[in-house]
Amino acid sequence: MYVDTAKTKLKNGKTYIRHLLRTSYWDGKMTRHKTVGNLSVCTDEELEAIKFALKYKETVKDMVLLSDAVSIEQGKSIGAIWLINQIAKRLGIEKALGNSHEGKLALWQVIARVIDQGSRLSAVRLASEHSCSEVLGLSGFSEDNLYENLDWLVENQSAIEDRLYNRGKRDDTPQLFLYDVTSSYLEGEDNELADYGYNRDKKKGKKQIVIGLLCDGDGKPIAVDVFRGNTRDLSTFRAQVKKVSERFGCSRVTMVGDRGMIKSAQVEDVQKEGFHYITAISKKEIETLLKDGVIQMDMFDERLFEAFDEDVRYVIRRNPERVKDMALKRQNKRQSIKSFVDAKNRYLSEHGRAKIEIALRDVRAKIRKLWISGWLKVGAEGRRLILEVDEAALTHESRFDGCYVLKTDLPRVVANKEVVHDRYKDLAKVDRAFRAMKTAHLEVRPVYVRLAERTRAHVFIVMLAYMITRELETCWKGLNLKVSEGISSLSSLCCEKLIIKGNPGCLQIPEPRDSVNILLKNANVELPPVLPYKNGSIATNKKLIKKS
Repeated sequence: MYVDTAKTKLKNGKTYIRHLLRTSYWDGKMTRHKTVGNLSVCTDEELEAIKFALKYKETVKDMVLLSDAVSIEQGKSIGAIWLINQIAKRLGIEKALGNSHEGKLALWQVIARVIDQGSRLSAVRLASEHSCSEVLGLSGFSEDNLYENLDWLVENQSAIEDRLYNRGKRDDTPQLFLYDVTSSYLEGEDNELADYGYNRDKKKGKKQIVIGLLCDGDGKPIAVDVFRGNTRDLSTFRAQVKKVSERFGCSRVTMVGDRGMIKSAQVEDVQKEGFHYITAISKKEIETLLKDGVIQMDMFDERLFEAFDEDVRYVIRRNPERVKDMALKRQNKRQSIKSFVDAKNRYLSEHGRAKIEIALRDVRAKIRKLWISGWLKVGAEGRRLILEVDEAALTHESRFDGCYVLKTDLPRVVANKEVVHDRYKDLAKVDRAFRAMKTAHLEVRPVYVRLAERTRAHVFIVMLAYMITRELETCWKGLNLKVSEGISSLSSLCCEKLIIKGNPGCLQIPEPRDSVNILLKNANVELPPVLPYKNGSIATNKKLIKKS
């Protein structure tokens, strides 16, 4: 049954509202409707009570207002899981994962990553504290099911990414893709993708994995790949071009990559697909262009300059802020060496048997370590160390401070030099995503899995979680709080379990306090007044070790 409400505007200008209690049935050929009664004389409160009873007919028969039959218990946390699930729906993540049991398990792993980072075991324990069964319809799973769900997730990753991409695809505009890679070190030795390589985390002696992230022009993640730790950046690029061309079916595309990402071989891959590219060139390549007369030193200015070499365009600029930063960094390094030399001189003066050769060796080693041996030298006068600055070498080394040159094959009629410059700067959005996924709220480490495919699934979960936290950052931008703080505040909102005649009836959600209401309002999410109670059996197979 249901309440059917209709409004009729009469000729005299009055509006008549009628409410009918109706039922639907199937007569073998079509659906028919039958009126059970006229509810037009009922008050608004009475109508709401009838609608509530019809919506929760499974439990409302037990909701008798008898003090000895009804009790209230604190339920599980509802605020965080409800809001994150609504954001996942808004972004199309829930639909992309699907409504199957495996899709719901994957969605819980994403939500758990946003609420509290940890292993599959911790995600199960987290589910027992949040209204997972009522919100997601999940029950009867353990950490073993979540590990198996990683296998399902990686098998379906391409299809999920395609659905997410097609949801926001626009065919009427040229498409811009930002791509960059990072590494994440591992503590253990047994991960199948772990290997030694260029470690961006500055963790010497640690194996790592390499992560490649493809984003759209707004910095929204589209796809993520995980490679062995010794994979070179350049070798990951071709797969991204094929992905954009074959899987996403794009034609009017510009690929944007950093100076270490797009070289001559990668340019060929891009142009074979009819795509364009924007990248930056190295210092050595800049020197070659200067030598060949393609560009001149007076082009390096705060303003943008442009030069051409056949079908290739170069956009030239010197960043004055970067010039100041690099000068300050050299000054700090020089001061560090000076303090080190002063300490050595004091030691030499106080210890007559100390060898000047050892002091020289130590200072020169420190100078080499700071990469300033080209213009800073150390010598000795008697038993005293003297620093010497080669001004000519310093001037030569600093001539490219703040200088950078962008390279593209985009025609000027498609993008002027300002557009090319701004699109390259958009790579900072990928760096921001990496920071959030690696070291900020989401923390891709520790990985907690060893198999290659499960490692890829784990990183994919982190990417989907980042999409949610990115949306929440936008929603809560003016509230002066971190996403983790907002999630923590929402997690404190618990539902109330109505116990009727000894049996759980439904979950009633209390009115949130002001701070929680503000979070919900800014995220444009509303809480339901009640939820039907579902008995979800969620438990881990492992118990905490008891210390004797």
